[in-house]
Amino acid sequence: MPPPRLAVRALILHQGRLLIVNAWPDGKSDLWCAPGGGAERGASLPDNLKREIHEECGLEIAVGAPCLVNEFHDPNSSFHQVDIYFHATITGGQLDPAWRDPEGVVTTRRFVTEDELRTLRFKPDSLPELAFGEG
Repeated sequence: MPPPRLAVRALILHQGRLLIVNAWPDGKSDLWCAPGGGAERGASLPDNLKREIHEECGLEIAVGAPCLVNEFHDPNSSFHQVDIYFHATITGGQLDPAWRDPEGVVTTRRFVTEDELRTLRFKPDSLPELAFGEG
């Protein structure tokens, strides 16, 4: 069985809205999450996160403090992933509908309010409290 996959994700609040992505090629699912992806060996977690956010969203970010470690594993398959979430702020770029993820995974990205987020299907379940809560 392979070791768990390590991934990094960014909680980016901009003008009171959270950046979320649909990380299913061609919108095959209605599941939304914070942007990010797999950590590559040889680069720090913040550097991996900066690369992932640029690939998926065309944005430059400053990476802040980690705020969540989330584990997902499917006992019926070999999928096992540990996500480390970081607070982050935009330092350059803007969302552009014409932007294309070079890996073709993220096809939709958007900013949402807390109320809008709660009308969507998202993971992890704690995302609204994590992004918009006091802590």
